[in-house]
Amino acid sequence: MNYQLIPMTSEHLDQVAEIERLCFSDPWSRRMLSEHLENECAATIVAQGEDGTVLGYAGLLAVLDEGYITNVAVRPEYRRQGVASQLLDAFRRFGEGSGLSFLTLEVRASNTVARALYTKHGYAETGCRKNYYEHPKEDAIIMTLEFTQDGTETADGR
Repeated sequence: MNYQLIPMTSEHLDQVAEIERLCFSDPWSRRMLSEHLENECAATIVAQGEDGTVLGYAGLLAVLDEGYITNVAVRPEYRRQGVASQLLDAFRRFGEGSGLSFLTLEVRASNTVARALYTKHGYAETGCRKNYYEHPKEDAIIMTLEFTQDGTETADGR
């Protein structure tokens, strides 16, 4: 499967909104995605196939030296093919190169597949947000990848 990671543009909004609806019980609307795209503190990348199909995407908010991954989603038919790993690696490289102290995200407590993926990429479980998600109501596990002052991951893999 050939694809490239590129910055999201307004041309991708319909496909990314579709991915949101396929992947999340409380998806972001097209309008919310558009506002994220226009936010100067935000970066969104898509994995785009040769035919223009958006296979997946990831969003990030960078505030001062902190990085907050807002969403990581891959179309169901393209999962387990390395797309999410490539998206996470892109944000790790961005975090290291931009001098961020950490990258963090929330994931449903029941989403063991995503939690395993984030752990594989060096994220550690650092907290819990009770009843964070709706539909169904569920806790969020906070996972964080910390960087040292020189931009590399910390010695314990975080």
